[in-house]
Amino acid sequence: MTNSARDPRPGPGAPLRAGAAASSTDYAEVELPRVAAGDPAAELSLIDDGALTRRSILPGGVRVITESVPGLRSTAIGLWLGVGSRDEAPGQEGSTHFLEHLLFKGTPTRDAHGIAEAFDMIGGESNAATSKEHTSYYARVLAPDAMGALDVVADMVTSSLLDPNEVETERGVIVSELADAADDPADVAQEAFARAAFGEGTPLGRPIGGTYETVTAVPRDAVWEHYRRTYTSDALVVAVAGAVDHDEVCQRVSADLAAAGWDDSSSAPPRQRRFETEPFSPLSVQDVTVPRDVEQSHVYLTCQGLAVRDERRWTMSVLTTILGGGMSSRLFQEVREKRGLAYTTFAFDTSYAGAGAFGLYAGCAPHHVEEVCAVMIGEFEKLAEHGPSEHEMARARGQIRGSLVLGGEDSLARMGRLGRAEVTTGRLRSMGENLRLLQEVTAEDVRALASWLVSQERARVLVGPEDD
Repeated sequence: MTNSARDPRPGPGAPLRAGAAASSTDYAEVELPRVAAGDPAAELSLIDDGALTRRSILPGGVRVITESVPGLRSTAIGLWLGVGSRDEAPGQEGSTHFLEHLLFKGTPTRDAHGIAEAFDMIGGESNAATSKEHTSYYARVLAPDAMGALDVVADMVTSSLLDPNEVETERGVIVSELADAADDPADVAQEAFARAAFGEGTPLGRPIGGTYETVTAVPRDAVWEHYRRTYTSDALVVAVAGAVDHDEVCQRVSADLAAAGWDDSSSAPPRQRRFETEPFSPLSVQDVTVPRDVEQSHVYLTCQGLAVRDERRWTMSVLTTILGGGMSSRLFQEVREKRGLAYTTFAFDTSYAGAGAFGLYAGCAPHHVEEVCAVMIGEFEKLAEHGPSEHEMARARGQIRGSLVLGGEDSLARMGRLGRAEVTTGRLRSMGENLRLLQEVTAEDVRALASWLVSQERARVLVGPEDD
């Protein structure tokens, strides 16, 4: 659906086509185009509740997107790449997560201690995150220290040495991390859920961090090849939010990339986003059982969900909130409060380019598994048949609205919103537009989506004693 089809009204608050205005403009929704540096559509300037968002595409295809928020004294910086565990070639499994560790271990100008000290000296925080479809390296610091922090993070991302000795050191650290997860039945159940929903051994079904076998086997050269193949100018997004000057960020990024020898002259546009190349693939779910000698069984029920660009995303948010998104949700009330069958139960969905899964979860005593499953399915089917009440709709909207607005008070959350818009969805929505879309979700929308989900093939994931 095009922006003009969504809301044809002119003036402030209407969706804006990229490059439609040179000056700052109030907006509702904008598609973030993939165009070469110098194209008028590469530059955006948008206003939302007094915050100024600007976007530029630099030579080489690097995207810089910033949000200047009046009154904030902190700045959050993130370098994002649309590269995740899903992108690993055979023999490189676990490389994406390996890089998350190794990029903190040294460059030609900073060793691991120097990187850590750079953030400690300014009281900043830094970290990284790896997912199935993207990786981010980020920091939050006081505004006067922002450009220095940007230099450090950019140096890490563009110039990592991947020293062979550090590779072996971190290999041991990652093996310990995997062992820690393997000792946690809840983590085991989450990985089993991915296998059940997306398939054993598939890019979306395999663990983000790899397995003991793949991590111990992957050579340094394979990690290096993955790094050089995927960490490129046309895949890089620099997202900054808080107290920030957009032009200064662009100048520093250009200087940092030039110093690292990265391509800063090509007229090529940014790399295609994954949703542009991944067709929707219906799931073929399968039951997964993992025997564990534990006191509590972990059970998931899963079925087909929504892909990341599906227009029913807000309906799904309301549905999961009503069904299992809080203490007043149907699952919490029926499974825990009324029957005392479980301490934790919830509903959720996970979405990717071309794929998505919906799930129900409960952790319960092994002898309660069948009853808990029956109750969860019963509540799911009742929602599909009768839909939610208006009271439930009002409660869900209020719960989501509060979480959405409160999240916008934090510079790190704002930076994450910018980064995900660039690498995941390709569109940026104002807070007002998100709230409008949330408000427009109807009880019938929720019932219809629940009915569609119920009709999909369903699988069960169980981690617990073999007697289950």
